[in-house]
Amino acid sequence: MIQADQLYVNGTVLTLDEESTRAGSVAVRYGKIVGIWEASVPAQDEVSHDVEVIDLKGNTMIPGFIDTHNHLFMYSQTREHVNCATPPNHTIQDILMRVRAQAEEVGEAEWIMGWGYDDTLLQESRHITREELDRVAPQHPVFIRHISGHLAVVNSRALEVAEVPEDIEDPSGGHFGRDENGNLDGVLYEFPVLDYLFSSMPELSVETLTEKINRAAMDYLKQGITTNTDAGVGLDLGMKEYETHTKALAEGKNPLRMRFMMLHHLVRDGGPFDGMTAEEMNEKIMADSNGRAVLDSAKLFQDGSIQGLTGALLEPYEQHPDVTGELVFDQQLFNDMVQELHDRGFRVATHGNGDRAIGSIIEAYTNAIDQNKREDHRHRIEHVQTGSQADLDKMNDYNIAASFFINHVYYWGDRHRDIFLGEARACRMNPVAEAVERDMLYTLHSDNPITAISPLFSIWAAVNRVTRSERVLGEEQKISVNEALKSMTIYGAELNFEEDIVGSIEKGKRADFAILDSDPTKVDPMRIKDIGIVATIIGGEKMFDELTT
Repeated sequence: MIQADQLYVNGTVLTLDEESTRAGSVAVRYGKIVGIWEASVPAQDEVSHDVEVIDLKGNTMIPGFIDTHNHLFMYSQTREHVNCATPPNHTIQDILMRVRAQAEEVGEAEWIMGWGYDDTLLQESRHITREELDRVAPQHPVFIRHISGHLAVVNSRALEVAEVPEDIEDPSGGHFGRDENGNLDGVLYEFPVLDYLFSSMPELSVETLTEKINRAAMDYLKQGITTNTDAGVGLDLGMKEYETHTKALAEGKNPLRMRFMMLHHLVRDGGPFDGMTAEEMNEKIMADSNGRAVLDSAKLFQDGSIQGLTGALLEPYEQHPDVTGELVFDQQLFNDMVQELHDRGFRVATHGNGDRAIGSIIEAYTNAIDQNKREDHRHRIEHVQTGSQADLDKMNDYNIAASFFINHVYYWGDRHRDIFLGEARACRMNPVAEAVERDMLYTLHSDNPITAISPLFSIWAAVNRVTRSERVLGEEQKISVNEALKSMTIYGAELNFEEDIVGSIEKGKRADFAILDSDPTKVDPMRIKDIGIVATIIGGEKMFDELTT
């Protein structure tokens, strides 16, 4: 007889184990799985009689979702900013009206923060200008971040507060937008430029930021996520992000199992964690978070955003024949940075959208591995939008993983085809099927808040590859429902070095589950994104529950 605390019965269980076994009931003790039965209710004498029986009511249990790349801290801020996205805004005037309304509500000189404008979806098909923002909020610094996260537009008051002169020189890895007369137009390109503004904004206390994390984490739990990677701790606010994350976890305000990609400037020479090995960094994260978080990797960027024309491409942009984007670092410097992190034991994760950036990252990784053949490094490339077949071959040869930003196909697929990449390159964006063919390690991710947090949406996007205009983009890159489910469960666990403890429903693994109102392997594939999350369970504890209410 199995001793159990909980017994889940009367449901469909997709174990997503190696054989993709289907089951009907699961027993849990001390937060781990101790029994799995094909029957919807095990025989009466097989489980201890004092067990808590949880009726799944015909719903479907799967392993908890693992999102391997998003920005929880950034999302905790942007979810409370002025909504500048499309929809609901369709013109620049729509956004300006929202900014004006906010200016009338807040105190004079208080910053107005907006999120999510997309120049390519607005009727004007251009960026907002500083002069337009000046007209609706002349006394308030205004900062509106582009949906890519890599750009922003600000007004004159914000530039004044940040002490940005008209003749400022562009920093390495970014530039200030200018009009035809050479004057600053208010558009900021890439993080080295955004940092000028971030450093001038009023500081929020760690306590305030912790409460924001608490509210944001609940949104993740409602999507069935149990393990989550913040893909840039330190990206906007440096050490304060680390302090906020660890405080929220230690105080129980973030129930998610967390992994941190530590921004390079936090772990490089002169940074707060200068000289630490990866093992030492992991020990510190675990101690500061009361065991609720671990180190994922050291994070680097080697290009920007394709929709911002800063992704580094080998061939020019479709409608911008003089533009190929920019590498953040020259190759030798980048090689040296990666080598230093690799030698300290860090797994390295590097943002690469364009094929020129992806090739540069592969060169740095393979050079580091050739110089120091560490076992099981699992270095990773983030987004991999335009990776070639040769890139995937080289990645597979060197055990370099891909984390695909699959939601791009829906949200930007039409514009990548028509504006940025052209038909041939756009059809291969996020070449997931080619990764499957090579049996290489890969995952899918949301990059929230760049796109909304929803593993089921990401799975839907990988299975259907449908754009906003309802056109299929890259039929040959579609993958099966079962494969897509694994990409956000057991493959995520493997990318996290945790395939032995989580990611599938098997004896001895953590009782991390998502309960769905439908079986994604049985519904029309176009309905997958509409499946509801009924409950989210972490270590046998219900963190989100509509099953018993």
